Amino acid sequence: MRILIALLAAALAFPQQQPAPSTHPTSTPYTGDLSIFEDPARDQKLQINRVMDTLGLHAGSSVADIGAGGGWFSVRAAKRVGPTGHVIAEDINPSAVAAIRARAIKENLLNIEPYLGTPDDPKIPPNSLDAALMLRVYHEVAHPPLLLASLFASMKSGAKLAVIDHPGHGNDHGINADVVIAEVQRSGLHFVKQYDFTKADQNDYLLLFTKP
Repeated sequence: MRILIALLAAALAFPQQQPAPSTHPTSTPYTGDLSIFEDPARDQKLQINRVMDTLGLHAGSSVADIGAGGGWFSVRAAKRVGPTGHVIAEDINPSAVAAIRARAIKENLLNIEPYLGTPDDPKIPPNSLDAALMLRVYHEVAHPPLLLASLFASMKSGAKLAVIDHPGHGNDHGINADVVIAEVQRSGLHFVKQYDFTKADQNDYLLLFTKP
């Protein structure tokens, strides 16, 4: 009995750590038809080649597509970094990961590696990334400090993170840029610049960060 009381007292004195809460409302992650991301005009609207230039992607680069969905960005990044490069296509939806795996085989892009992550952890090895992209994903992140801490550990020194999203309140499938900047900076990443060349697609902005 004394041992049980002591254990209960210890548990009260040192409560289990709870997930860090979001500082903003969030949207439910999309689990529907992945073909909606395949709009033929999307390359031009987002100026995706310029996005990859901004991330510094080149032959041999290692890049993560966080919340990859059907792999729209992953296949473009895979072609940019070439066979000596590496693309981690991460998603928390097993169906999306399976779809990316099938797509990579069909398009003979063997440098794409599908990853099944969790909402708080993409499960990417430490110190392995030259760059990462979160394309309209940030507003779905329930615990930004946890995910960003994991992503920070996965990035090499000097690696770049780009967040593309559009203005909103978090629970309306958008999030204001100032909220993202503040949260990402608290993770230890350095804010570089906000770009507006992606605005043609749903008024999107691009935020660029680097790891010191």
